[in-house]
Amino acid sequence: MEINLIGFDVTLGSQKPENIIDRKASCPFCDVAHLTDILDTDGDIILLRNKYNVIKGADQFVIIEGCDCQADMPDYAKDHMHRLIRFSLRHWKQMIDSGKYKAVLFFKNFGPMSGGTIRHPHMQLVGFPDLNPALLFSTKEFEGIPIMEKNNVTLNASTCPRVGFGELNILPRKGYDPDTLADFIQISVDYIMHHFNKRCNSYNIFFYHDKESFYTKVMPRFATSPLFIGYNIHFLPNNLERIVQEMKALYSAP
Repeated sequence: MEINLIGFDVTLGSQKPENIIDRKASCPFCDVAHLTDILDTDGDIILLRNKYNVIKGADQFVIIEGCDCQADMPDYAKDHMHRLIRFSLRHWKQMIDSGKYKAVLFFKNFGPMSGGTIRHPHMQLVGFPDLNPALLFSTKEFEGIPIMEKNNVTLNASTCPRVGFGELNILPRKGYDPDTLADFIQISVDYIMHHFNKRCNSYNIFFYHDKESFYTKVMPRFATSPLFIGYNIHFLPNNLERIVQEMKALYSAP
């Protein structure tokens, strides 16, 4: 089976700060005065080079979402959420268009089960000069039951999840409104963190680029099934219709 196999600097990784589990640890993203390699800002939204470039051969960047360490996307005012997504998409596109990379990953970790180490809300951009983009995802993973649609953006509940259990897809089409994309991301995160499952305290957001199209997946995170880890078996949950109806009742198209 062909895979993308990339080196990881374990020594540097062990030096990374962590304050999701160790809540008494200081937050490096709150100490703005001592941040280095800042590349761009929009108010309190900051793009900087990742100080801990643990992925061999890749260029890693961090987007600090704002100054409030204890907030997250469901808490943001619409204007802030819109500016954050526009800012992030612009820099993602610039990296893709630069020609330096075969793939540029754009994602967010949040919570103890997400794979992240810092509580302060942030997203990441990682550019890979050598990576096979065909192995990163399948467009089939974005098929789903429609929940809402507005301004050329569709939100659905995935019928072909990457892992399983409550994955939401957001599909912008040609001429889409980026503010509607931001609204649908905010709705998806709010549902996952506050309505989906009382045990859910973590999620990921993944953005995928394919020629002229891109896709967004919001994924609740739990301890990952050993059948997926060991055997690549994906699960299709039997509560998709309930998720769709709950989201329609909770949120009208913004």
